[in-house]
Amino acid sequence: MVWRRFRKREGAAPAFEEAVAEVESHEVETVELPLGNRPLFYIWFVVLGLALLFVWQILALGWGKGEVYAARARANLEQIKKTPPLRGVITDRFGTVLAENSIVPYVFLEVGKFFKKEELQQPTLDALELIGIPQEEVWKWIKEVDADRVGERIPIPIEVNDRILVMLKGLELPTILVEDGVRRVYKKGKAFAHVLGYVGFPGAADLREDPTLSSGELIGKDGVERFYNKKLRGGAGLTLVKRDAWGNILDTTESRAPSRGETLKLTIDAELQSYFYERLTKALHSLGRKVGVGIAMDPKTGEVLALVQEPSYDNNILSGPGHAEEKKEILNSSSKPLFNRAVSGAYSPGSTVKPLVGIAALHEGVINPAKEIFAPGYLDIPNPFDPSKPTRYNDWRYHGYVNLAKAIAYSSDVYFYEVGGGAPGPGGQKGIGIERLREWWKKFSLGARTGIDLPGEVEGFLPSIEWKQKRDKKPWLLGDTYNVSIGQGDLLTTPIQLLVSLNIIATDGKVLQPVVAMDAPHPRVLGDFSDLQWEINEVEKGMQLAITDPKATIYALKDMPFSIAAKTGSAQIYNNKKVNAFFLGYAPVEDPQLIVMVLIEDAKDGSLNTIPVGGDVLKWYYENRIQKQEAGSMN
Repeated sequence: MVWRRFRKREGAAPAFEEAVAEVESHEVETVELPLGNRPLFYIWFVVLGLALLFVWQILALGWGKGEVYAARARANLEQIKKTPPLRGVITDRFGTVLAENSIVPYVFLEVGKFFKKEELQQPTLDALELIGIPQEEVWKWIKEVDADRVGERIPIPIEVNDRILVMLKGLELPTILVEDGVRRVYKKGKAFAHVLGYVGFPGAADLREDPTLSSGELIGKDGVERFYNKKLRGGAGLTLVKRDAWGNILDTTESRAPSRGETLKLTIDAELQSYFYERLTKALHSLGRKVGVGIAMDPKTGEVLALVQEPSYDNNILSGPGHAEEKKEILNSSSKPLFNRAVSGAYSPGSTVKPLVGIAALHEGVINPAKEIFAPGYLDIPNPFDPSKPTRYNDWRYHGYVNLAKAIAYSSDVYFYEVGGGAPGPGGQKGIGIERLREWWKKFSLGARTGIDLPGEVEGFLPSIEWKQKRDKKPWLLGDTYNVSIGQGDLLTTPIQLLVSLNIIATDGKVLQPVVAMDAPHPRVLGDFSDLQWEINEVEKGMQLAITDPKATIYALKDMPFSIAAKTGSAQIYNNKKVNAFFLGYAPVEDPQLIVMVLIEDAKDGSLNTIPVGGDVLKWYYENRIQKQEAGSMN
């Protein structure tokens, strides 16, 4: 403790000389008072604050950013260089190559060197900007690099031409490397895009999810390229490069050579796929329409022989460097060419569900094949509040008395209104009802994913009484049952789902999972309704009558040199302002070899627009596959 001395005497203050004399003689009477701890407290507080700041900085460097700096230190001394593998080749069922690889030059940004040599950062950014890469885009890529990947390269998405090659080599920037890499090449372009998909370099999320990936490796982004990415990918090569503090290479050791991915053999028939795509696009062009889907499948195995769509896209553009404007056009197009409508599009199926409703009605005992219902072109439901103003449900034309076969062949709405929902009044036709209809649709795999080996498949939707009450706060009405009984209203299905469900008629009751790769286990039975053989046969008669009866909907195919069973459908959308049209058919009826589905959005003349496409595809397959196979077996 510090003390202050002073004279213990009242009166005037002593003179300076007197005070000095007293001190020297030690005769001064004094009293000692404390100054307090405040000065030392301030000093202690400052020292403690500096110590805490020092400790915090150590913790921040060691824990918070320690991984970053450690990784940068490792990158300065050693680097694991990954050599991208060659992806496996994709072929059709006959071995025709659909996707393979080529070697092209790529531009890479060496992230480790960019971090280490700050004096090279701005020249690097300027050089990349000269070849069309904005500086802010480069910084965005760099910031997304994980701490343990700072020694890797970032591929620059630009096609390297001679001008770029000469310019970058002339700059001699160690942060920019031009090196050969793998490019995916698709032989058939647009016709196969929605089956094959495309590839690209992994993004930050991909690299975090799979630490075995390298930034310069191609991965599947859609189609079978994505679904079978592990099989196609192969293994990257690993080379350890050691450097000294000045960056000189001390040693290079290859620990693993790159391996090629496996070959993927598809169930697709490349010639059929090409023909189907050309025929569909020709039909759309003649109609002035833009959107169509086509699927062809082997009804006995579930093997998808063709899956096409328009609008489509060139997967070579999306899979390679450059083409910035074309890529932007594809990604931002209002027609959504990347959207695979065959597995991801949900549609009201229209009258194509009528054969399924017929099977259910026969089994439930609601009708028998000979039972006739009068179909005058409309069905009136009495209005209990005003009998003079009944609620009218229209048919598309007058049919007269029709039994089950004619109702399917003529596509009578009134018949299926009554079969599905019943006719009110004494002695009226009994209906299945929405709850039982919904159970049957689930049995036939409507409203559920088929499990096809393509990404993005959706379930579709089966409406119910509870769902409507919850959504609209309104009860389910008889008219709702009428609508779904003819494939309208809130019933939604995907094209592949609809094809699989109707295929039970061609297979005598088996629901088969569709596949696009030969390696996928098949045939895989999702449901077996062999006990419905009689009901299926009766419905099939109506689908055959649709071809042979002059009053039927598909009479245009009457001259085909083989037997066909088919059903068309038209679903009204956008408040009845537009119509989506369907065709589903298989042939030959005696021994089905192919089942085909055609969808045209916003059709000009309803299902009439889909019949020529479906008929021509069946005819092509009959002439180019069935007849040739029969001729070969005879020889």
